[in-house]
Amino acid sequence: MDEINSLMHGFSIALTPFNLLLMLIGVVLGVVIGVLPGLGGANGVAILLPLTFSMPPTSAIIMLSCIYWGALFGGAITSILFNIPGEPWSVATTFDGYPLAQKGRAGHALTAAFTSSFIGALFAVVLITFLSPLVARFALKFGPPEFFSVYLLTFCAFIGMSKGNPMKTVVAMMLGFALAAVGQDTVTGALRLTFGVTELLKGFDFLIAVIGLFGISEILQTLEEGLEFKGTKAKINMKVVIETWKELPRYWLTSLRSSVVGCFMGIVPGGATPASFMSYGIAQRVSANGAHFGSIDNPQIEGVVAPETAAHAAGTSALLPMLTLGVPGSPTAAVLLGGLLIWGLQPGPLLFTEQKDFVWGLIASMYLGNIAGLIVVLTCVPLFAAILRIPFAIVAPVILVICAIGAFTVHQSLFDVYLMVVFGILGYAFKKLDYPLAPLVLAIVLGDRAEESFRQSMLFSQGDMRIFFANGLVGGITGLSLALLAWPMVATLMARMRAA
Repeated sequence: MDEINSLMHGFSIALTPFNLLLMLIGVVLGVVIGVLPGLGGANGVAILLPLTFSMPPTSAIIMLSCIYWGALFGGAITSILFNIPGEPWSVATTFDGYPLAQKGRAGHALTAAFTSSFIGALFAVVLITFLSPLVARFALKFGPPEFFSVYLLTFCAFIGMSKGNPMKTVVAMMLGFALAAVGQDTVTGALRLTFGVTELLKGFDFLIAVIGLFGISEILQTLEEGLEFKGTKAKINMKVVIETWKELPRYWLTSLRSSVVGCFMGIVPGGATPASFMSYGIAQRVSANGAHFGSIDNPQIEGVVAPETAAHAAGTSALLPMLTLGVPGSPTAAVLLGGLLIWGLQPGPLLFTEQKDFVWGLIASMYLGNIAGLIVVLTCVPLFAAILRIPFAIVAPVILVICAIGAFTVHQSLFDVYLMVVFGILGYAFKKLDYPLAPLVLAIVLGDRAEESFRQSMLFSQGDMRIFFANGLVGGITGLSLALLAWPMVATLMARMRAA
């Protein structure tokens, strides 16, 4: 009952005219960001974050989170109409979405994608509403050992659940830890790895790193590939929407299953991309029409429902550990975490007691933002699709200029713009060599905090590592972390034994 009362108070904050306007602006900007392959949710939020520094924190986070929801919606437009994933998690949507568009059912595919995204997000927001206060109250019992074990679980989850080479994930994460160590020691105040460069005294700002790693590298790679937009046209009218909504209840079990998978992957954190592929694979195996999934002759709406529901559920639920424990479940949640720190807010259990208006205003805006997002995309698809008719040779320089302005605005320093370019080249090299960027960003954001918790734990225990197994809670989390860390090795050994 307390949660319901707090949520109603949150709606009174989110429903102010100024916040509603920011919500609408955020959704529209987010859809544009999601539609353009050269941008992404994390980069869009990072670029626009400096614009919110003068806003109240609640209004700022509402706008930024709505950019995120809009980007999740927008990725489906490019995938279905142009067969180009606007976001990594939209890849699975192309398997059936684009063939449906070629069959003249683009409107049905888009309506199914948007509605499924809304359902997945709604499921996740309800989960956040009722679960986050419980997790926050439980987390009040945490000390430095418990917090370090949670950080360790986050890092090990990225390694254990990696779809690619786990060693590449480890290398990316180690580089992130090294970059996070540059600047002032958070415990002693000593300078580390600055090499006499004055500008490095403050360390590497995560925002500069994100803009370079995601934005600049994506532009460089897209320009190299010579991207061209050649797709089908779509118009969504009320008749198409009603026809699709009549068909969707048939797939209620797929939606429910995908929502659960998405929420689990968002909290763990696995991310929206693995969640979309996992849900698509499960739906393909379980469905009576699984054999037709991805076929050119008989594509299935269910093949659009599963990945879109899971991606939106994962993207939304990733905010649960970020708010309650200060541990982001996705790169975009990591950027939002950095924003909270810039605004002087400390993510974690105390946020729910010290900043109730902020937390519940944000949660209420999740409901409203997703409703606004669904209405915007259902009514404005032709307009957003028309953006893709602009030659990419024009779009790319505009995005580069926006990235440079965003980087400069953080500290009003030209050095940050140079750093952004360096990170962009690094991100481009990572993509060419197939190294993941998410673990690198996560390590830059959480590296200092994990190190601080570890060193405080060592001070309490006088260097005794057994403190991480001192009770059932910290021992269980640490044990699960080590199990996830060892899982790729165990899975490889089991595969070799089966083959032998």
